[in-house]
Order: sequence, then structure tokens, then C-alpha cells
Amino acid sequence: MTCIWVAGLSVLTISLIIPWGVFARYVLGTGSSWPEPTAILLMMVFTFIGAAASYRAGAHMAVAMLTDRMPPELRKTMSIVSQLLMATICLFMAIWGTKLCMSTWNQFMSALPTLRVGITYMPIPVGGVLTLIFVLEKLLLGDQSNRRVVRFDLVEESEGAA
Repeated sequence: MTCIWVAGLSVLTISLIIPWGVFARYVLGTGSSWPEPTAILLMMVFTFIGAAASYRAGAHMAVAMLTDRMPPELRKTMSIVSQLLMATICLFMAIWGTKLCMSTWNQFMSALPTLRVGITYMPIPVGGVLTLIFVLEKLLLGDQSNRRVVRFDLVEESEGAA
């Protein structure tokens, strides 16, 4: 739920920041320098943290045309191979994302001079680690996409039945 809330609050904040930038530029006549880079940074948070939540919910983009036509035994094997490949991508994001953050840590953004560039890349390794946790969860505990915490329609159905 934390991933979903962080991603949602990022989008909400973006939707508040961008109109302010437009208002400041066209109504007040003085363009603020901070709304655009802040919105871009929040979009990175939304993308990488939201992708982890989407993966866990089973809402990520997947092409199952080939695997759906396989026999059940081979389908299960391909699912494990797919999860292992996904874990490899997550490890890549975590390791190289961390190296990227460390190598740019002493640089500062021109539009936001108090913000280190390394912090702006932080969603990459954090998203990689979170997704890796969800991949391992799926490998060890099975699919989690039908849990109440993930599926809002299950909550609505249970509330309607009460």
C-alpha cells in the first residue's frame, strides 16, 4: 500500500504544481523555475515506485499470447524463467542505479540548487529493490495480485455484502 500511496501522492502533487507554473508564467508574468524540474522528479518517483506496485498487483504490461498456448507444465516453467529474468532486471536497476546515485552525489541541480543530482536518481534503485522484493514474494509465496490490499474491487464486493 505504501508504494501505491507514494505513487498516488506524486501524481497529485504534479497536478498541483503544473497549474501553479502556468499561472505564475501567464497571469503573474513571472515564471517560476522550480515547478517543471520538481514535476519531472515526481514523475520519476511515480514511474519507478508505481511500477513496483503495478507489478505486485499483476497490472503490469505482459504479453501472454505465447505462454497461454503452452501446456500447463511448460507454462509453469516459463513463469519461473520470467520471474528470474525480472529479478535480474531488478538487480541491474538496484546495483547500477545506486552507482549512478553515488557518482552524481556531489553535483547539484541548476534549477533547484539545494538538491543533489544523486537524490534525483534515487527512485531507480529504490524501485528496483521494491520490485525485486515483489518478484521474490511471487516466486516464494505465489501470485499476490488477488489480495485485498491490492484489488480494490474485492474490498468493494466485501463491503457491499456486509
